[in-house]
Amino acid sequence: MIIDCHGHYTTAPEAHSLWREQQLSAYRDGKPSPVYPEISDDEIIESVELNQLRLIEERGLDLTVFSPRASAMGHHEGDQQISKEWSIACNNLVKRVVDLFPKSFVGVCQLPQSPGANLGESIQELERCVNEFGFVGCNLNPDPSGGLWQTFPLTDKYWYPLYEKMVELDVPAMIHVSASCNPNFHATGAHYMNADTTAFMQLLQGDLFSDFPTLRFIIPHGGGAVPYHWGRYRGLADMLSKPDLNDHLMKNVFFDTCVYHQPGVDLLVDVIPNKNILFGSEMIGAVRGIDPTTGHYFDDTKRYIAAAKISRESKMNIYESNTRAVFPRLHQLLIDRGL
Repeated sequence: MIIDCHGHYTTAPEAHSLWREQQLSAYRDGKPSPVYPEISDDEIIESVELNQLRLIEERGLDLTVFSPRASAMGHHEGDQQISKEWSIACNNLVKRVVDLFPKSFVGVCQLPQSPGANLGESIQELERCVNEFGFVGCNLNPDPSGGLWQTFPLTDKYWYPLYEKMVELDVPAMIHVSASCNPNFHATGAHYMNADTTAFMQLLQGDLFSDFPTLRFIIPHGGGAVPYHWGRYRGLADMLSKPDLNDHLMKNVFFDTCVYHQPGVDLLVDVIPNKNILFGSEMIGAVRGIDPTTGHYFDDTKRYIAAAKISRESKMNIYESNTRAVFPRLHQLLIDRGL
């Protein structure tokens, strides 16, 4: 079985995105948010069948862990109430996709974060999506200020109430920023990579997993710069009198394979322990075109794993077993289906 741990609903019906524009416009004008539009099942089916589902079938994938569009989470826009309304709308729409295509998608939720806000609304929405919708995880934005980093490090006790709920529900979080409002940082080319790398370094500097030994994070996009500079981070751990990274972080931190060329994936599977790598493609996402040097889509990451010089068992761990281990609720769902 091939499970893609990193998918977003980037092709949601136009009415959904238009409502977001109207919501933010009303907020700026001091008016209440408009009523959310009626979106038919047929609109949702068309948006998925012509896009994600088509590519899933073409590439031979089986199941995608599916969440709202990360770049549109927009935690830096509006306030906590606006973020709550938007997150509920996005998560409800993903739930409808999962219900329409239960064999192809399983849900992960967006959290209603907002700069400076407490995490009560995020905890409430996580509980709703896990307990009522059957979602198996969440996306956690380490920088809800949108590239300004006006927030607390992931090791700060500010985050502890959310971590406690994640541990209670036994769900992981993918560390995933949203859009950038800082002109210095292109959203997907700089802000995403910066955040992935920053998150790992924050975790290295702290001792979070002593307090939460079963907490699990997925750092996407291949871990940003981390695998490429693995020696640097091993050295920094030593300089900061931290344990070896395998003991300090790698029982709790995992990377996906959203790396869009063969040399990058080859380095990832050579440097990072096999158990810490989850298959992901982020399609249809940040990089959508066809690589002129190969004739294949950049984000067809299954091809890179298939070509990697690792054992068949190691490939199957990346494709399936590791993801089932990191997402226990997904694992149980598949067991219930006889898989």
